[in-house]
Amino acid sequence: MNRRTFGLVGMLAAASIALAACGATSGAGDSSGTDTSLSAVKSAGQIVFATEGTYKPFSFHANGAGDLTGYDVDVATAVAAKLGVKAKFEETQFDSIFAGLEAKRFDAVANQVTINPERQKKYDLSTPYTVSQGVIITKDSTNDIKSFDDLKGKTTAQSLTSNWYTLATQSGANVQSVEGWAQSVSLLKDGRVDAIVNDKLTFLDYQVSNPNSGLKVAATTKDSSESAFAFRKGSTALTAAVDKAVTELKADGTLATISEKYFGQDVSK
Repeated sequence: MNRRTFGLVGMLAAASIALAACGATSGAGDSSGTDTSLSAVKSAGQIVFATEGTYKPFSFHANGAGDLTGYDVDVATAVAAKLGVKAKFEETQFDSIFAGLEAKRFDAVANQVTINPERQKKYDLSTPYTVSQGVIITKDSTNDIKSFDDLKGKTTAQSLTSNWYTLATQSGANVQSVEGWAQSVSLLKDGRVDAIVNDKLTFLDYQVSNPNSGLKVAATTKDSSESAFAFRKGSTALTAAVDKAVTELKADGTLATISEKYFGQDVSK
């Protein structure tokens, strides 16, 4: 995915950083260890989310230069409304997004943060708002690939740096190297590979724009990955409030509606 690089020019840029830092809450509390994360957000009247702004369909600018939009942006905005505050977004490169969180430039990260043990040790993570699996994508006409075991001896199109490359090779597939999703789809449609192993959300996003693609999900992994909002460690009150908001948004159908908008089905559970 593309990452935007932000330049800082002179005193105006320095001032804008200072204002952004002041706008964010103290999150994990003051020096005494008191958890003021939620009260600080309430007092400020806003919760500041870090997001890339270049990660379609989760966080991006419509038509390249329009308003910030996306699944994560819409979910974060709905969460903020449940908290009774406004959502503010700070666009940040992913490789510095957690450093910015720890430096208290923002209150939370809304950028498909995958829940894993390492992150659970370092950050407070909300209840998940996105659930996905790995999938095998084939042509509609393909009938001999119905499981990952069926990939043995087949050729798949994969980026060599992705986790999906590892899964494909572990399943016995021969891998054709590609630079990204678009190239892998082209190879599959041209019959130069038998399948693609990738994330289900990537395929669903593609299908929304290409409903007659001639492609299908042939198999799905048993394990799921879950994504959540990330907070500084110790932001217990704010994390609990966001957990409650996410749970309510699932129950009242809001997350399902947002999911349908971007993926054509509910990906929130």
